[in-house]
Amino acid sequence: MSGANKKVNLQPFYCIYMFRNKTCGELRLSDAGTTVTLAGWVQRVRRMGGMVFIDLRDRYGITQLVFDDASDAGLCEKASRLGREYVIQATGKVSERSSKNPRIPTGDIEILVSELNVINAADTPPFTIEDNTDGGDDLRMKYRYLDLRRPCVRGNLELRHKMVMEIRKFLDNLGFMEVETPVLINSTPEGARDFVVPSRMNPGQFYALPQSPQILKQLLMVSGFDRYFQIAKCFRDEDLRADRQPEFTQIDCEMSFVEQEDILQIFEAMAKHLFKSILGIDFPEPFQRMTWQDAMKYYGSDKPDLRFDMRFVELADVLKGHGFGVFDSAAYIGGICAKGAATYTRKQIDALTEYVKRPQIGAKGMVYARVESDGTVKSSVDKFYSQDALQQLKAAMNAAPGDLILILSGDDAMKTRKQLSELRLKVADELGLRRKDAFKCLWVIDFPMYEWSDEENRLMAMHHPFTSPKPEDIPLLDTDPASVRANAYDMVINGIEVGGGSIRIHDSKLQATIFKVLGFTPEQAQAKFGFLMNAFKYGAPPHGGLAFGLDRFVSIFAGLDSIRDCIAFPKNNSGRDVMLDAPGPLDQSQLDELQLKVDLKA
Repeated sequence: MSGANKKVNLQPFYCIYMFRNKTCGELRLSDAGTTVTLAGWVQRVRRMGGMVFIDLRDRYGITQLVFDDASDAGLCEKASRLGREYVIQATGKVSERSSKNPRIPTGDIEILVSELNVINAADTPPFTIEDNTDGGDDLRMKYRYLDLRRPCVRGNLELRHKMVMEIRKFLDNLGFMEVETPVLINSTPEGARDFVVPSRMNPGQFYALPQSPQILKQLLMVSGFDRYFQIAKCFRDEDLRADRQPEFTQIDCEMSFVEQEDILQIFEAMAKHLFKSILGIDFPEPFQRMTWQDAMKYYGSDKPDLRFDMRFVELADVLKGHGFGVFDSAAYIGGICAKGAATYTRKQIDALTEYVKRPQIGAKGMVYARVESDGTVKSSVDKFYSQDALQQLKAAMNAAPGDLILILSGDDAMKTRKQLSELRLKVADELGLRRKDAFKCLWVIDFPMYEWSDEENRLMAMHHPFTSPKPEDIPLLDTDPASVRANAYDMVINGIEVGGGSIRIHDSKLQATIFKVLGFTPEQAQAKFGFLMNAFKYGAPPHGGLAFGLDRFVSIFAGLDSIRDCIAFPKNNSGRDVMLDAPGPLDQSQLDELQLKVDLKA
């Protein structure tokens, strides 16, 4: 058995340090009669007649300690004075509990304490250190070191650790080599905003923290390291939301001498391995694949949640020409069918209408049609449509008695589909269709190579400028670049993009063409990416890869709505670490040393 796979016996290490020889989570009824020493934090103290009971907690679990007046009144009095979160050491005999606690693994035993040592007293914490705490988000983030003592938060980090270990083992078994790349690099365009770091030794010049190791891992492929991975810290200065942090962790991977199919097969296998080894879930069938065009057409999103149906149906042929001006003038009319939702009240439907009219969604209104138990259709626009026309609508939507049809329309098909996507998710939430214990995995493929930026007034790379176009679309780069498809792919789980990547460009002439389409002059391309283009001239292999968001992956496995609780020390929604009070100002002496001057605009 290799050293990496040996099971490590921790017992000798506990004995060395003498503070404890057992943890608070390992004792069982088979240990009854043995004398043990435990150390940890006081979870709670209960006085019952002449006895004191203490729940002692460490990372591994909780064990009940018992102090009896009849055996040692002084020791019992000492125990009764302990407060929550005191750090203590206790020695005693393991005994079978008369009143067992089936909710914890150690619930069959207790420790009859003969010796108690208070290692460190503690102030009363500002919130309870329990799963159902009385502390709000801001308070818990300020005292994150206390929040991390809560079993549910600790469990998330234990899950993260297990996933990382499984990832490393899986990739190592396939010949991948873990290589660390620099954290101080040069700023590059075509992405989110960089976090920059001033250089003291090079006044007026700045490093950037990497948004990803993209260029460096491509250079590793040129170097002959044909299978690379890294659990990489990355940084993006962008607006935050539940699944974003200014610093995050990627499972970053790259391979040489591969095509798209090779990458999809290997990393689908890795995802299946994680589901099996961590959650005990098998995926015997291949993950579904869907083109970007179909994802947008049928779900209005490039990361559709497929745990439920409600696929879009285009309804222009059915609903135009009946005198309802909103539909007659619309560029796009689309509907979804919510199975069994005909019981929605008028109040609920009005609430959905107001939801889609919110500024962040932007629809002007919503039309509904209810399929009654007798098969007839009742609609909010009945005066414009005969029952025959409404039956055509029912047939187009494949609706049945008890179903509710919801319809949006607009002047811009893409924009309206996105609005319909928000409505689809909202209804699914209300109907309980987005269960966190159900998983639907999907590859979205054939992304557009470019997207138009109104801010920049030019085409921008949808992924990054090193993504290869589909070989059959390369001729379109000169005539119709907006129609070019990329050799790019995303893995989506439950409507969340957990990873994405592409086949890369390995030819310096094609890379130069891509830079030209993006508006770079040859001089600008050389200044920013000359080292990469020059490297390609020395024999670059065909290569590609992807990166998974570790934080998102863990949050999905943990059933969390936010990635914050699977990160040890996260930032808040303003990008601040309220525990460390960061970011903060620099002393003037530091600014002088860096030759920087801060000029805050009013």
